[in-house]
Amino acid sequence: MRKELQQCSDLGFHGAEAIHEALKARKVEPLPSVRTIHRILERRGALDGQRRIRRPPPPPGWHRPEVASKRRELDSFDVVEGLVIKGGPQIEVLNGISLHGGWPVSWPMEASVTAKVVVASLITHWQAFGLPGSAQFDNDTIVQGPHTHPDVVGRVSRLCLSLGVVPVFVVPHEFGFQATIENSNGTWQEKVWARFEHGSLPDLQGRSRRDVTALRCHRTDRIESAPRRRAFPQRWRLDLQARPRGRIIYVRRTSAVGAVEALGRSFDVDPHWLNRLVRVEVDLDGDKIRIYRLRRREPQDQPLLRELHHHIRNRKFSE
Repeated sequence: MRKELQQCSDLGFHGAEAIHEALKARKVEPLPSVRTIHRILERRGALDGQRRIRRPPPPPGWHRPEVASKRRELDSFDVVEGLVIKGGPQIEVLNGISLHGGWPVSWPMEASVTAKVVVASLITHWQAFGLPGSAQFDNDTIVQGPHTHPDVVGRVSRLCLSLGVVPVFVVPHEFGFQATIENSNGTWQEKVWARFEHGSLPDLQGRSRRDVTALRCHRTDRIESAPRRRAFPQRWRLDLQARPRGRIIYVRRTSAVGAVEALGRSFDVDPHWLNRLVRVEVDLDGDKIRIYRLRRREPQDQPLLRELHHHIRNRKFSE
């Protein structure tokens, strides 16, 4: 019947529903159901479509090989905005969490989160609990620096680089890269913000501290099995005027012509790698930019696509 419909049907329909209708018109008894016909066609390999192949997801932190292999820890940070205490101030919350250990941290505060606030918060956190291998952020100008001038290394990036922490800026609106911190934001809003009525900012901060402490206790085994963190240097101080050294990483998606945006500039990558993920590594010491291919389907295969010479001049940083 399927072959007959393929050759003779006016509409050309020859699927399970069309076969069922044709058999029904011929008064075939007993008449098999549409689902039974579909199973018969599937068993005989007579379906036009193909089943979607579901591949396992890439490991956490797959875009950073040393993080995916659990040789280094990665801390993610993000800001929750638009919260208002009834009859009180507008609230913003800087949240952070480690990828492997699930180590949470939260700073509810009044007004807006600024780059100086982020720097002070990270210093306090890392002094108490040690330094990760990488710190991951979105592309907000608070942490990345202004996009109006090329080759700008912002205050937060300079902090990370001075401590040997690799700042990572992930591609905007891309699924998965910020999943850990976004889930943490959602949990904080559900368990802290929406669960209670907060009379004041100190009241909210107290509840947030208790929630963070309880989460750390709950995740003790996971935290202890996470990659080791480095000790915070004792005689360190932040010099914003010093030339930044180390690496900055941007996870980006190429354009329709195979170019990528980073450091406020556009770099040609590969005319055959269009609208695809890449990892842009800015080597500040070697004056190099290395661009690697990324594929979720093959997370361990990250070949070098292009290497460019690029020198960033150190400009006087506004305090």
